[in-house]
Amino acid sequence: MGIKISFFIITLIFFGCTSQNRVKKVQILDDDAAWCWFSDPRAIKLQYSSGSKIVAGGVTKNGSVVAFSFDMQNGGIENGIIHSNLEIDDHNNPAFLELPNGKILSFYTRHHNNDLFMSKTISPGDITKWEGPRRIEITNDEEEELYGAPKYTYANPVMLSDEKNRIFLFGRWMGFKPVMIWSDNQGKSWSKSRVVICPQPFDPGNRPYVKYYSDGKSKIHMAFTDGHPRNEPFNSIYYAYYQKGSFFRADGSLICTIDSLPFEPSDATLVYKGNSKEGRAWIYDIKIDDNDFPVIAYARYPTEVDHIYHYAKFNGENWEDNELCHAGKWFPQTPEGEREREPHYSGGITISVGDVATVFLSREIDGVFEIQKWQKYGNSDWKFSPITENSDYDQVRPVVPWGIDHHAPVLLWMENEKYVHYTNYSSKIKFTGF
Repeated sequence: MGIKISFFIITLIFFGCTSQNRVKKVQILDDDAAWCWFSDPRAIKLQYSSGSKIVAGGVTKNGSVVAFSFDMQNGGIENGIIHSNLEIDDHNNPAFLELPNGKILSFYTRHHNNDLFMSKTISPGDITKWEGPRRIEITNDEEEELYGAPKYTYANPVMLSDEKNRIFLFGRWMGFKPVMIWSDNQGKSWSKSRVVICPQPFDPGNRPYVKYYSDGKSKIHMAFTDGHPRNEPFNSIYYAYYQKGSFFRADGSLICTIDSLPFEPSDATLVYKGNSKEGRAWIYDIKIDDNDFPVIAYARYPTEVDHIYHYAKFNGENWEDNELCHAGKWFPQTPEGEREREPHYSGGITISVGDVATVFLSREIDGVFEIQKWQKYGNSDWKFSPITENSDYDQVRPVVPWGIDHHAPVLLWMENEKYVHYTNYSSKIKFTGF
């Protein structure tokens, strides 16, 4: 892809072990991409085919699904097209999974439509060439009678080594509810679908939002909401995890088995209860600490123009919840005279992999969203340092690639000159070293 003038930058930053974060160089990684934050991992560090390559992807301004990579050892940059001209919508960004043979699977959807896709690289570790997209059609006649025909949004793949490398795939696919399927043959065929979370009685307009995380061994961690903060006046945050065919609360007590799905949000562990004073909430990230306890980053909205980031860590008995900072309002550029369609689009917050005492967040400073690094000292003391300052354009939606070594962390984010809506954007991808 050639270098073009554009308006929406995803920046990739490498933090060295030096005492100061000094920029060595800035390069263009790809000149056109964007993403949402509910299809993950949208960035990974390869483990089998390469120990030094970062792979990520997005959706171009003409709606093509693309991948791009950077080799941290030799500086090589590669770009590839997974699916040309799918749809102009940043919800359709790909999520990646590296197979033990080094080939990479990508999963993505056409936003709330009839298409869920999987594609695979032709060669191990090489994102420049992909096999043709293959549709995954979920099937469960009994659930379709209850929830309606599938409409696909988001894709979240996880492979668990303790289950013989079974691949699990999660998304919002049926009745606006989180759904799971799994494959025991590297995606050649899939199980019947199962709706995972559904408040009762069933409401076809209700849509819980889920963030997933796994270290790829035995557990899949889930942090989720009652629904969309636009629709749920007291939207709360919950936690559950999957292991060996069942779902559990944070204290290890059983919620249900796969055969007994779905469960309700209230069946899981409550992290934050939305209320009229402190506001409704939305989920942004989940990771695990050295004790395998969940750590969650989310936003509260006492008003639509006051987004407040929170960091909640489970200590084995209860949740230690820290308020980090006021983050400003939404980042989309609302057309003059119009009401903002996505007032809960915060700049975004992500937790570092392997070092959950470090988070990266985007907050509004003097009218512009900037990226900051926040580090926890002790139980509740936090210090922060700027990653970007005096920016001309908004810096938003940071993400740390899954599988990265926390001694050499990597951060990706987007810079917006133009972001009016998730269907109206333009972007380029940059990275820089320190």
